[in-house]
Amino acid sequence: MLSKKVKLKIFYLIFLLFCISIFIFLILKSLEDNIVYFFSPTEIYNKPTISLNKKIRLGGLVKEGSTQKKDSSINFIITDLKNEIIVSYNGLLPNLFAEGKGVIAEGQLTDKKYFIAEKILAKHDENYMPPEVKKAIENSN
Repeated sequence: MLSKKVKLKIFYLIFLLFCISIFIFLILKSLEDNIVYFFSPTEIYNKPTISLNKKIRLGGLVKEGSTQKKDSSINFIITDLKNEIIVSYNGLLPNLFAEGKGVIAEGQLTDKKYFIAEKILAKHDENYMPPEVKKAIENSN
């Protein structure tokens, strides 16, 4: 039989492990809301179940001749030279945004063909291509 002292130590140990596991669960849960996944158009088309209306990053090249500006909104197509997704963005574009250049858009998919961007990321010189975009384009060829 275990003494009262040993039982108390076991109880404190179990209680401590329970508190630590709750603490880790809360940290992971709060981080889950801040995670933004990166996808290329081909990855989105090939993924059988993708969460719509969840924040993601979409990367690729801005298709030549696809940019349509109207007031402060802009529509363009992001391609990885295999598949394409139409992007709609309302706001100011970065100075380095151009057709044929790499871009990452952050926002939500409404379906597998249409993306509503909240942010356009193009903070690089004109010769730089983000590693994720470069890898996605190489994989699509």
